[in-house]
This record gives sequence, C-alpha cells and structure tokens, in this order.
Amino acid sequence: MSYTVQISQYDAPITVELGQTILEAALTQGVPYPHGCRSGNCGACKSKLIAGEVEMLPHSEYALSADERINNLVLACRSVPWEDVQVAWLNEEDIVTHPLRNMVCQVKTLSELTHDIKQVRLEIISGGPFNFSAGQYASLTIDSLPSRDYSMANLPEEPVIEFHIRHIVDGITSTYVQHHLAEGDRVLVEGPHGSSWLRESQHTPIIALAGGSGLAPIKSIVGEALEKGMQQDIYLYFGIRDERDIYLESMFLNLATRYSNLRFIPVLSEPSADTSRRTGYLHEAVITDFEKLDNGKAYLAGPPPMIEAATNMLLELGLGRENIHADAFYTEAEKMKLENQDD
Repeated sequence: MSYTVQISQYDAPITVELGQTILEAALTQGVPYPHGCRSGNCGACKSKLIAGEVEMLPHSEYALSADERINNLVLACRSVPWEDVQVAWLNEEDIVTHPLRNMVCQVKTLSELTHDIKQVRLEIISGGPFNFSAGQYASLTIDSLPSRDYSMANLPEEPVIEFHIRHIVDGITSTYVQHHLAEGDRVLVEGPHGSSWLRESQHTPIIALAGGSGLAPIKSIVGEALEKGMQQDIYLYFGIRDERDIYLESMFLNLATRYSNLRFIPVLSEPSADTSRRTGYLHEAVITDFEKLDNGKAYLAGPPPMIEAATNMLLELGLGRENIHADAFYTEAEKMKLENQDD
C-alpha cells in the first residue's frame, strides 16, 4: 500500500510506501528536499501540511514545537502519511542540486588534528566527479563497518575530499578510524547531502558557530565565502573545551590577516588552566558581542546542545529562523534514544 504526496515546490508527485516518511521517499526519488539530521532534531525539513493527515514520529521540541504542530507544521523526516497529502517546505530559497554520487575513494593522507579528531583526506578512484556546496556532508562506509555521516571540510572545487572525524567512545566506525584506518585504504563515499550550505547570493554579515569537529563544514563555508570574494563581515566563533581541543588556529589567523572581513574567535568552555582566551559557552560569547542580530546569516555545526543553545540565542537577538542554518552532529546513540522515546 502506498500514498501520493504532492510537494508544492516540485512538479511531479512522489509515492510514499506504508510506514515510510515523506523525506525518505522524496530523497529516494531524487527530490532535493531541504533536510539536515534526518532524525527529527534539527528542523531543517520543517514543512507546511497543506492537505491530508500524517503521523508524526518522535522528534525534539527544539525542531518542532507544540505550537508549530497546532499550526499544521510538520517535519518531513518524521511524517508518515496516512492518506494522500500535500506539503510545502518552508525554505523559499533556491535549492541546490548536485548529482548524488556513489564513489570509491582511497585514503590519501591521515593526520591528527587533536587528541581525538583525525583529518582524513580522500582521493576519488571511481564514481566522480563529486560536486557539493560548502557546508554539506556525505555518508562514509569503511570496510564492513556501519556507514556514518561526516561533513566535507574542503572547498568544493578542491579535488581531494577532507573530513574531520572525532573519536566517539564506543563508536564502532570512529574507533576504527582512530586506530586502524591507513593510507591507501578504500572508503565508499555517498553524497552530497544536507541543507546547511553557504548562501552565496546573500550579502549580509555571516555568523559562523563551530563546536569541536563542527569546524569541518564551517571551514568549508568560511573558506568558500572568502574564495568567492564575499565582502561582508564574517565572524567565526570556535567553541572547544580546552587548549588541547583547538585546531587549525594558525590557518584561520592567517586567513584573518589576509582578509580584513574575517574574525576568528576561539572560546574555551572548560579551561584546565589560566588562559587569556575567551571563556564560557559559545552562545554566551556571541550575546556578549552583539546587542542585536536582525540582519545576517548564521551557520551552526557541532553538538546538539550547542546548536540548540546557539539557535535560541540567535532568535533572542532578532535573527529570523529562516536565516539560521544548522548541522547538529548527533551520535548514533543519540539518534537511537530519540527513535525509542514515546510521543
């Protein structure tokens, strides 16, 4: 049994099988539906339910509030149709479309960025070329291990694909990367995915907030903005716990020297010793620096608590939700916890 879903921004209707979500069906059928986490946590796929009825699977209040549900807003990644429906995604900006690639890649270089983050650089062996927009991510499969999503850290025009992979305690794939992955190993890469890409047509200030390995997509976004000659002010706040968690600082300081519109601000949340750096939580640093932010674009990447706190802070400062583009880095354990919770 299946249902028909008409997406307002897409000409042809899609078919959704019984028990399938709208987003899952749309992506399978090649529809460039805006999305991020695909697990009901980020709100990137928030949509207007115009007609029909859907069952909403468990999701976070942050991604979709009770008031929004009353006003017929849904998350496409958590919406299971019970009849034919019509929806419209909320983001009215142009949707970027790149061919979905399934590539065989080879590890070109491995290097330690911090005590728990590795830089993995891949060259494409077959299945390319790989086109993506700065800020997007791909799914990596190593050997017979479970596939995991990681954001590209390189510029889209660069031939070698760069990822920053943080070691997760008890994480099967990240543990393998940390201890066993070697140069020359094969890696399958499928992508690109994600809707938190650089909006190149916008000329308002950019607020880029990165937590930990969330610096990967932010590095791509900021680097591409500078490479494209975007002239607006760019504020890059990098939130980490302690000195040992800072990486690529010299690169960003050099960029800030070359480009007067870039400011790089590391913020330590749990410094183990006296420091001259900014301290506290990332969102607290931003709210200290700005009284109002009703004009700009914000790009966020990192742990879910950071994303939620930063998003609330940006909304309080007057930035519209449509100008906040977030990529929350959920672990598999966090995704499973949400899947198993009751409505």
